[in-house]
Amino acid sequence: MARATRSQRQSSQSQQPARHAPRGTQSQRRRGQTEEDEEEEAQQDAMEEDAEADKDADDIVRKASDLVRLALFTEHRRAPLRRDEITKKVLGSKSRVFPEVYSRAQDILRKTFGMELVELQSRSEGDDDPNQKEKNAMGLKKKATSSGTKTYILRSMLDPALIERACAPNSAILNVEQTEGKVGTYNDDDDDDNRVGTRSTGSIFAWHHADELGSVGILYVILALVLVNGRAISDNDLRALLKRLRLSATAPIPLSSQSTHQNLTTDAYLLQLIRQGYLDRRKIGEQKGAAGGKKRGRAAPSAQAANGDDDSNTFEWRWGPRAMSEIGEVGIAQFVAAFMVQRRGNVDDDDDEGDREDAAMRRQIEKMVQGIEKAASGRLLDITGR
Repeated sequence: MARATRSQRQSSQSQQPARHAPRGTQSQRRRGQTEEDEEEEAQQDAMEEDAEADKDADDIVRKASDLVRLALFTEHRRAPLRRDEITKKVLGSKSRVFPEVYSRAQDILRKTFGMELVELQSRSEGDDDPNQKEKNAMGLKKKATSSGTKTYILRSMLDPALIERACAPNSAILNVEQTEGKVGTYNDDDDDDNRVGTRSTGSIFAWHHADELGSVGILYVILALVLVNGRAISDNDLRALLKRLRLSATAPIPLSSQSTHQNLTTDAYLLQLIRQGYLDRRKIGEQKGAAGGKKRGRAAPSAQAANGDDDSNTFEWRWGPRAMSEIGEVGIAQFVAAFMVQRRGNVDDDDDEGDREDAAMRRQIEKMVQGIEKAASGRLLDITGR
């Protein structure tokens, strides 16, 4: 019995480790299960993050498309697009994503429409200082003299050479337009005085169906008059020059049949240019944003005269921020120079005499631009941002 008991003890001792083995295996299983659960949770979190990222990306694309539509609609009315309007109508409560939405909208505008959003710049106070003008003429203008206004416009990105080629008349296109009757022929004896913009040009760009060429031409002339008068012209002087062009205060502005304003006088047109940002009207010596932030230029000089205000000559006209961003002083100078230097008829490019005439015309245009620059009392500025 003693041996049996001893053997039983030995067998029981030998079986003790086997009794603890299931405990170790169970703990390992718990640890393995925990690791698997953590991996599953990590994978699930990653999937949720990817889904949220895709959702945010889709939201950015949608908001960018909304911004493009809003910009095109606003530009059709020639109205500036303000940052707070973008936040209200496009971004909503996610105003922090504006940089990304703006960048993606720019890509759509550039690749699809050949246009870009440009922030209008506020005029610096130094622009009214004669010493600053002298520095500008010497090329010493500081880059930090203008600041953003959080107001945007759409500007074409098409190359000027491409636009010039597209505007050149083509006999084949002209023949198709006249044959198919897509554009009515213009008759000087027509009783309808409101036929501006209906003349067929035979060019790729159908200007006769698009912009108001008559009113745009008047705008360019006004900007040129302001520029050659030292970038500022008194109200009376501008009125006197416009009268010589048969544009009195009540004279009608030539518009096409597609225009929303069929009866627009010179006074109303000038006020419209102020609202659109092409022109700025202020008291002589008054800084931009002075007088407690009161709005200026809301009443035309003719209205002042009716109210007994005989000091209308104390007001002056200057370029607005939209004119600087969309047209530029260099563009107006080239427009005036090309107009003053009479263009001659088409000549053969292989003709040496024609080449000499073209070279002489280019030299005359360059001299004319230099003269305009002197009249402007400073270096001409190109379109801002280019």
